[in-house]
Amino acid sequence: MFHQDMFDVPNFHSPQFWEGWKDISTLCFWKNLFVFVHLIFISCFFVQLLWKILSKSCRMRFRTNVEEMQNCTTDQRNLNCIRLSFSYQAAKVCCLLLLVTNLFGLVFFLLKGSQGNCKYITSVLAETTQLISWIILLVITLNLPQTRSEKLSWVIRTWLISSFLQSTTFTVIDIQSILQEKSFLRIEQYTDIISLFPCILLFVIALRGTTGISSDSGSLREPLLQMQTSKANNVESQRSSLYGSANLLQLMTFSWLNPLFATGRRKPLEQNEVPDIDKNSSAEFVSHSFDSCLNNVKERYGLRTSSIYRAIFVFIRKKAAINASFAVVAAGASYVGPSLIVNFVKFLGGERQHGLRSGYVLVLTFLGAKVVESVCQRQWNFGAQQLAMRVRAALISHIYKKGLELSSESRQSHTSGEIINYISVDIQRITDLMWHLNIIWMLPVQISLAIYVLHKNLGVGSFAGLAATTMVMACNIPITRAQKRFQSRIMKAKDERMKATAEVLRNMKILKLQAWDIQYLHKLEALRNTEYNWLWRSERVQLISSFIFWGAPMFISAATFGTCILIGLPLTTGRVLSALATFRMLQEPIFTIPDLLSVLAQGKVSADRIAKYLQEDEMKSDVVEIVPRTETEIDVEIDHGIFCWNKDSVYPTLENIQLKVHRGMKVAICGTVGSGKSSLLSCILGELPKMGGKVKISGSKAYVSQSPWIISGNVRENIIFGNPFDSEKYEKTVEVCALKKDFELFPNGDLTEIGERGINMSGGQKQRIQIARAVYQDADIYLLDDPFSALDAHTGTQLFKDCLMGTLRDKTILYVTHQVEFLPVADLILASSSHDSIEEKKSSSSFQIIDTQESKHDLCQDMDNRGRLIQDEEREKGSVSKDVYWAYLTAVQGGAMVPIIVLAHSIFQILQVASNYWMAWASPSSATTESAVGLKFLFMVYVLLSVGCSLCSLIRATILIKVGLLTSQIFFQKMLHSVLRAPMSFFDSTPSGRILNRASTDQSVLDLELAARLAWCAFSVIQILGTIAVMSQVAWPTFAILIPVSAICIWYQQYYIPTARELARLSEIQRSPILHHFAESFAGATTIRAFGQKDRFSNTNLDLIDNYSRPWFHDFSAVEWFSFRLDLLSNFVFAFSLILLVNLPEGFFSPSIAGLAVTYGLNLNSQLATIIWFICNIETTMISVERILQYSRIPSEAPVLIEGCRPPTNWPQVGTICFKNLEVRYAEHLPSVLKNITCTVPGRKQVGIVGRTGSGKSTLIQALFRIVEPREGTIQIDDVDICKIGLHDLRSKLSIIPQDPILFEGTVRGNLDPLEEYSDSRIWEANKCQLGDLMRQDSKKLDSTVTENGENWSVGQRQLFCLGRALLKRSNILVLDEATASIDSATDAIIQATIRHEFRDCTILIIAHRIHTVIDSDLILVLSEGSIVEYDKPSKLLEREDSSFAKLIKEYSTRSQSIHNPTHTATKTS
Repeated sequence: MFHQDMFDVPNFHSPQFWEGWKDISTLCFWKNLFVFVHLIFISCFFVQLLWKILSKSCRMRFRTNVEEMQNCTTDQRNLNCIRLSFSYQAAKVCCLLLLVTNLFGLVFFLLKGSQGNCKYITSVLAETTQLISWIILLVITLNLPQTRSEKLSWVIRTWLISSFLQSTTFTVIDIQSILQEKSFLRIEQYTDIISLFPCILLFVIALRGTTGISSDSGSLREPLLQMQTSKANNVESQRSSLYGSANLLQLMTFSWLNPLFATGRRKPLEQNEVPDIDKNSSAEFVSHSFDSCLNNVKERYGLRTSSIYRAIFVFIRKKAAINASFAVVAAGASYVGPSLIVNFVKFLGGERQHGLRSGYVLVLTFLGAKVVESVCQRQWNFGAQQLAMRVRAALISHIYKKGLELSSESRQSHTSGEIINYISVDIQRITDLMWHLNIIWMLPVQISLAIYVLHKNLGVGSFAGLAATTMVMACNIPITRAQKRFQSRIMKAKDERMKATAEVLRNMKILKLQAWDIQYLHKLEALRNTEYNWLWRSERVQLISSFIFWGAPMFISAATFGTCILIGLPLTTGRVLSALATFRMLQEPIFTIPDLLSVLAQGKVSADRIAKYLQEDEMKSDVVEIVPRTETEIDVEIDHGIFCWNKDSVYPTLENIQLKVHRGMKVAICGTVGSGKSSLLSCILGELPKMGGKVKISGSKAYVSQSPWIISGNVRENIIFGNPFDSEKYEKTVEVCALKKDFELFPNGDLTEIGERGINMSGGQKQRIQIARAVYQDADIYLLDDPFSALDAHTGTQLFKDCLMGTLRDKTILYVTHQVEFLPVADLILASSSHDSIEEKKSSSSFQIIDTQESKHDLCQDMDNRGRLIQDEEREKGSVSKDVYWAYLTAVQGGAMVPIIVLAHSIFQILQVASNYWMAWASPSSATTESAVGLKFLFMVYVLLSVGCSLCSLIRATILIKVGLLTSQIFFQKMLHSVLRAPMSFFDSTPSGRILNRASTDQSVLDLELAARLAWCAFSVIQILGTIAVMSQVAWPTFAILIPVSAICIWYQQYYIPTARELARLSEIQRSPILHHFAESFAGATTIRAFGQKDRFSNTNLDLIDNYSRPWFHDFSAVEWFSFRLDLLSNFVFAFSLILLVNLPEGFFSPSIAGLAVTYGLNLNSQLATIIWFICNIETTMISVERILQYSRIPSEAPVLIEGCRPPTNWPQVGTICFKNLEVRYAEHLPSVLKNITCTVPGRKQVGIVGRTGSGKSTLIQALFRIVEPREGTIQIDDVDICKIGLHDLRSKLSIIPQDPILFEGTVRGNLDPLEEYSDSRIWEANKCQLGDLMRQDSKKLDSTVTENGENWSVGQRQLFCLGRALLKRSNILVLDEATASIDSATDAIIQATIRHEFRDCTILIIAHRIHTVIDSDLILVLSEGSIVEYDKPSKLLEREDSSFAKLIKEYSTRSQSIHNPTHTATKTS
């Protein structure tokens, strides 16, 4: 009945082959087998015991009496501090019960003799060895508290499992004997059945692997220091790599994860409790490896897209080859079962030439193949994920390094939002591709094996199956092309949305101040709608693909069976079932083809995007020549320098530059707005592309940008900036930079944490910290880009005097300034003038990547008692709430579509089972037997059922895809509205990376993954119910074993979920710091390069990648740990079913239906693993919904409009502002920033607001715009309480020109009139100052380009944009918040004259550090520490000598005289 080539044994049918085989269905065979197992266990015990005795005797020789006493005391204390759980007590009772039962059985046997057919010596030896084993096990169990063992050794666990198998085997044989002999139970059978129950409990304990003994960590008997040391050691041991120290058996079974699961079950995991990854997977190692591969490829092929692919191939090929080996073996093992179906059906049909032995051989072959398949499947899945992790770490590190090296031109073509998309979305798609790579080479192997099995059983009919499979595969070509095309559009749309989102988040404050937030909300919604439309088109292609491939197995089987009928090949039950089993095995790879196509298209598009980015131009290292300081006295030299921001431009930015700066010189750089002052510093730094000439510098550099760049962290970290901490130098730096008073106000001094981009600091504080960073650097050359414009008169004078002319007096300094009082001390003055058009003027745009439109209140006002503004990211703990599931399922039509989807798949499953059942029932059992129905009728019914299956799958897929996308869109809308309506305090304390992470990664999960995974969770349940229903037709006793197996599965799930859930949450949380650090580094790339800190920041990025990889690695490893155990359990159920079928008497069931049950049972392990995996995976995936919901429920600021409380259309007419008892604080637990402010600003008057840094000037303006809501008191404008009207009604009627000018990517027109309210003529009329002249020079006029953050416009030019907006808006109330700080004096005078003329009938509030801008105001308001000090006309305040305003005027007038006299003055025009 067996084919020789199947087993590769030439004499398989010979009687000699079977002579040595015992009748393995008898009790005697199993007794002999388990005697051997018992002897192995007893031998292992005595070997371990002997080893311990020898080791102990050796240690005793070197132990002193004192040590002996200490150990005795420790042992006693340890015994008092342990807890014995129920499982330990149960194990002890079970061991004792089994010992007594076996002792009774042995005594009874010795008295009465054997009542079975086994030899006497065999029975005695079996009973004796078993009794000795239980005695040993009981002794070990009783001794466990002494050893404080929390884990069972592998020997004991193996023994307990084998005891369970022994008891189960004996019980099954006993039951079979009773049924066959129809006799009563004998004593030994009673003992076997009684022993089964305690063995089951011990089996569960063995699977858990724990003894039930735990230490009482809360005991007060332990010394405090010892507890702390132990805890620290425990954390350190946990942080070591569990994977790196695992042995072969642990690697194969994933048991190296057991300590992590033990920790995760006790309490929610924290980041520091997650072990490290192994060295070969660390970001540093893989980054260097990939860099080496990329360099080798570049040397051979140059740098192009194909080179990136080659480098990735070289990088992954070794690990990928190992994974491929596992994948091919798993594929091969999966087809052993279908190839044996015919033989098994024949056996069940009565062809038993060798009795039950042949059946048991088949069972062992089935089981062995499934075990090999399970082990290999888990290993290649794990290897693929590990490879994906390495590729991701390598690519993220290179994208980051590239971001620090991008040239100025490349930065304009790749915005920060796009690059964040590369990291968060594109790399994720490439890692998904890594996992699917194995499917590519598995597919031909699986198809070849399937055709081989079909040809073996169906002959020529198999070629019809091959032709049908080829037709199905041919559908890949157009589908793949369409998917790739749509994925490119989707990623482009996503880039646009993410770029706009990042820009909105970065500039949220100006949007709220200008009442543009609603307009930009609509803009983001429009961009999302574009993305949604492309997603829907892509999903429609996916729908077609899904329909084709869900129907493919039925189409292939119909084509195959139809061909067999046409050629007259008999379709016997065995052939049909073998073919159906083959089609079911082929179903999985065919079902994965739609996903594979989608992943391939997405991965290809993403890889192309990243490859293109990695090919972008970098900063040229040879632009600046470094000269040793011992060879020259000239620190900076430019010889005939020609520089241009745009290399294709006809007109250079700077030309014919001749400059020599000797060591120790002070060089002042001044000029009009956009004349190239900052560009001159950029060419010295090597940032400005050099077209000709030479640039030489001698010595180290320190750079202070015009717009402050502050990194997240504490103040000290910003100042020392990676350098060793020198207390003396640090204190001196802090003193000369006027930071000591600020530190006294901070809760934690210089260790106080500051927010993203220094968002919670005043402009002066940020600038002084930036100057302190440069001073602490102790460089040779200092390049300062107008750092004093953000400082008030007193602070600016002190800083210039103590810092530049004091601590840095011997240094070479080039400083840009608009304040003429700082010019006389310069040794050389460079005056630049503008001759070029706007396109060629890039000024300092490369330094103004971060727009610092932030709060100007003191840092101390936003700190809690621990000095933290930005708290750890919000993280739920425990299981995902049912409310999250309910919110997702009911988002569309209240969840009405969910039952329809489930019903459609249920019908699909019923029809699929019915079609297979029909073929098995109607087919003849052999070639000589007639079919129950005609072949044509048989085939027609099968085709109809298959068509019904396909239609159900089409209906289900259509509804699922549409509902999934609609749900994703609804969640996005809710989150977007919630975030944009959030108060500014939310943005002050929330890094933008957290929001962007949700808007990109989490949103992508909802767009493309979550609906399908939720659906598959339900589909898997339905499928396994179908499998169980089929198997129950013949192997109904399988239900008895399914109950404990299901209980074990549930226990494993409950054991797995807490750890996996927290690992998934931690990995999501650890992704945000990577994005945030990149955005921060990208913004400050110029400063990082100037300070030579690229390596340090790159290493920080590597650490952040490892922090993300640690939970991610252990998360997917935990999945494999869980899946491996489920595979073993399902294999056990399958084997039990086969044994049951083999042992049941002939005629007890239909062989054809039994064969069908085996056909379905072959998939039982994958189905059981799939259902549990999806149930567990869906919870980790639902974390994305949980995170989006967190940001969909942010407390909103006041309503935009309040119907019934809207002011008149022409409000405010006069512009009178009345403050009454105003008190403002930034949080309830913080002190008040403004205290009892009571004053009236007359309408149509100009009021200057002055005061030192942190006095509350900007807070007063924020209260006026209701950025911060008053705690007490009122603000009335023309007798209207602003707190009673809508925010849009208020802010749209006020105008503000902020200190830090903000531009948005787009055009000049879009920046001046984002609401599109004015005509072109009105825009030209409003811009009568220098901005209009600049625009007229450009051929595009109002359509001139504005790049991200306005990088192609100087800071001064951006300020003119802000003035243009105010002139267009024409509000009756205008606020100037240090608006001319970044503008030269001449331009400042023009702007002041324009404001006086254009806003002569308006109320104007001016905050200024330049006294002359407020000296001609109608009234002066002096603030100090949040209170009004003076409020009167300037003339009256100057009459009083004790006036605070008079003192400020005096400081300003004596500023120049307080600085040293100049030694040399020169003028140079470029």
